[in-house]
This record gives sequence, C-alpha cells and structure tokens, in this order.
Amino acid sequence: MRLKEKYNKEVIPKMMEKFGFKSVMAVPRVKKVSINTGFGRMVVDKTGGERDKICASIIEDLALIAGQRPVLAKAKKSISTFKTREGMAIGARATLRGKKMYDFLERLIDVALPRSRDFRGLKSSSVDKSGNLTIGLKEHIIFPEVSPEKTKSIFGFEVSITTDANDKEKGLELFKLLGFPIK
Repeated sequence: MRLKEKYNKEVIPKMMEKFGFKSVMAVPRVKKVSINTGFGRMVVDKTGGERDKICASIIEDLALIAGQRPVLAKAKKSISTFKTREGMAIGARATLRGKKMYDFLERLIDVALPRSRDFRGLKSSSVDKSGNLTIGLKEHIIFPEVSPEKTKSIFGFEVSITTDANDKEKGLELFKLLGFPIK
C-alpha cells in the first residue's frame, strides 16, 4: 500500500480515535521533507576545477535521491578558520512536497533505513517538541538509486520531515503509524 493511501485509510482514523479530533483536517500530516548536505570539508583544500567536480558529483547523487535537482548553498561571508570565501559553494539542499515527498518517504522507510549500517531504529528523541522528525544519514549510498561503484565520494546528509502537529506526542504517533521504525 502506498504511503499516501495508508495515511488516508489507516492513519487518519486511528489518530482521530486516539486524540479525539472531530475533523479530518485537524489530523496532523506531513507538510514537507527537506534534504540538505554540507560539503565544505571535501572542497576546502581543492582547486577550482576539483571543487567543481566534487560539487557536481554530490549534486548529481542528491538529485537521484531526491528526485529533483538540489539548490547550491553558498557561503554568505568569508571565514578564514574554515578556509571558506564569500560565494563559495558549501552545501546543497532540496525541499520536497506532494508526490515526490511521499515517494521519497516510501524509499526512506522501506529501503534506505533498513540498508543503513548498524540500524536499530530511530530514537524517539529525534522528534522535536513541534512534532518534526530529523534524521542524519552517514552514507548516501544506502539509497538504491545511487551506484556505489560510480560514486567518487561518500557523503552524509540530513533529512528533516516537517509536520503540522503541534506537539511531540502527536508527531511521534503520526510517524509510528506511517511506518517509521521508531524505538
């Protein structure tokens, strides 16, 4: 069963029963998924051409994972300690909504998380007081779209799943009912 169908057929009735919502519109739902990565350490000591190649390969892999092309995040100001210059590309981010969001979440729950090394479930502390879930992934090659043989460098990224739940309890219950492997 697709995640959107599961939400409509199973999650909404259970949430209405548990929390006493009178309307279907009051039930919390996933609003967006933000995927972001920083690659400042990988490009800091490289020349211009090498830096561009690393950025391009990371953007290509992130585009395969997200299903859309990510936006480059550039340094706002120069910081000598981190060896960054103003305007230097130091990260990439993508925001998913609608169908692409649900497709990504299905792949994350069913394929990627079980493939990650030493995975024993997500901690309930990953859900903040507003009911949003943040997951840090150490390797991007856990997604089946990315071929480990063709990848030049392995990078980690963060997935933030934003809901319109107004507290941790409702957000945690929403994620459990959607099938997230929370301890």
